[in-house]
Amino acid sequence: MKIALAQLNYHIGDFNKNTSKIIDQINKAKSDKVDLLVFSELAICGYPPQDLLERKIFIEKSQQAIESIAEACSDIGVVIGAPTFNTHQKGKALYNSALFLNNGKIEFIQNKTLLPTYDIFDEYRYFEPNDKFNIVEFKGVKIAITICEDLWDIQPTENNFARNQLYTVTPMEQLVKFKPDVILNVAASPFSYTKIWGRKNVFIRNAKKYNLPVFNVNQVGAQTELIFDGGSLVVNPDGTIADELNLFSEDYRVYNLDDIKSCNLKKNIDEDPNVIAKIHDSLVLGIRDYFQKMGFKKATLGLSGGIDSAVALVIAQRALGSENLRVLLLPSKYSSGHSITDAKNLAENLGVEYDIINIQEVVDSFNKSLEIVFEGLDEDITEENIQARARGTILMALSNKLGYILLNTSNKSEAAVGYGTLYGDMNGGLSVLGDVYKTDVFRLAHYINRDVEIIPNNTIVKPPSAELRPEQKDTDSLPDYDILDKILFSYIELQKTLDEIQEEDFERELIMKVLKLVNNNEYKRYQSPPILRISSKAFGAGRRIPLVAKHT
Repeated sequence: MKIALAQLNYHIGDFNKNTSKIIDQINKAKSDKVDLLVFSELAICGYPPQDLLERKIFIEKSQQAIESIAEACSDIGVVIGAPTFNTHQKGKALYNSALFLNNGKIEFIQNKTLLPTYDIFDEYRYFEPNDKFNIVEFKGVKIAITICEDLWDIQPTENNFARNQLYTVTPMEQLVKFKPDVILNVAASPFSYTKIWGRKNVFIRNAKKYNLPVFNVNQVGAQTELIFDGGSLVVNPDGTIADELNLFSEDYRVYNLDDIKSCNLKKNIDEDPNVIAKIHDSLVLGIRDYFQKMGFKKATLGLSGGIDSAVALVIAQRALGSENLRVLLLPSKYSSGHSITDAKNLAENLGVEYDIINIQEVVDSFNKSLEIVFEGLDEDITEENIQARARGTILMALSNKLGYILLNTSNKSEAAVGYGTLYGDMNGGLSVLGDVYKTDVFRLAHYINRDVEIIPNNTIVKPPSAELRPEQKDTDSLPDYDILDKILFSYIELQKTLDEIQEEDFERELIMKVLKLVNNNEYKRYQSPPILRISSKAFGAGRRIPLVAKHT
């Protein structure tokens, strides 16, 4: 049997485009004499559809798309993900399903059992969990079809009530009773730099456990903040990797099942991948897809001469092209000459149009207007924030007048501790670096400059500063980023307590200060733009902390 994997980039709710793309792949597979073609989870509607699943017209269009795709499935079998109706009297109206299409119709449906309800996932809000198992036999091959986590969970855990684990054995252990010859897994698994090998290990472990070949198809492409990296896998029964599809781009490949069952194909996979390179590629894809799927073309940002805006600009230029960018340099009386020079040099290196608008006159007019209110009061952070808000207003004016989407350039370290100004440098339609710690921003800069100096070296080596007062440095208010980021990672990603973080040899008083900053600035993050997610715990939909909660 010839099995093909179609790793595609879908647009949520664009049924015409998705259907056309899927049928094109079916026709290509037919010309390649493929027997079975496999697509990803909820491919027909795109993942995650969220509350669109509650709209009748959305489900009707999905059903129409299924019918159109099924008609194209003559002389070929197709496995594809889609929402389907729950025809029983009880439970939610829909299943998250994998359909087996053949002979112009749906011949088999396998519904998803383990519905994730953690981090960015909320599938139990929409879908009924499966409680029936079977396999499909096609051309003499017995096929076990699993949907994402149905193959991932190993055994019940203490939080399975929240994750709707109904069984004492996993779905695959139910399916293996039917003695399948091959495991198919259709998935929509987003990228996380902290879990690069985790997903592969799931497939390797299951292939070895059941002594069966595993074919996995993962979605690729960005859906607002979520970035799906592709990287679909074929794993031999002995647990060796036969092949891995491209990361961060569409791909299509054909395999002979006998070759996989015999472990004839083996691919060397780098066990120590360049994580920074993958973060870079994921962010480029995130910006590109956000703009294409939203119908935007042009972007702007404030280019300060600092490392955050420099890295954000390079990534945006690689995603959108120099011709679609126009940036503003917005110096004040506190801006250093080298910052302006560094910003100009970077824009010129990238071929990006730029304008210089000095904000001092605007800032002075604000301060003059406020004299009657602020009389007798010393200058403080208020005057610093006025500068940031003046810049934000000018950038938004360019965005409104010329239609350039403003990219936010704040990093995760700043967002975590509230080192940013609402309605100022926190403005933007999309946050490029909001899930990238400052130390990784520096690593991205070095990666960008690995062959030739694109970002001026002075931008990388000078002490970080917001340049809102004389001789200001970030370390005036914050610990060194090497220390700060380790504490933040332990608290945010690893969800460690104060006592547990202290065991890592940090001073308790410092930890308490950092954690207080994180907790007290939750309200700011509620007003942030969507953040491209590249970690296991990003600010946004995957981290829901009550604003008024008392916690550490």
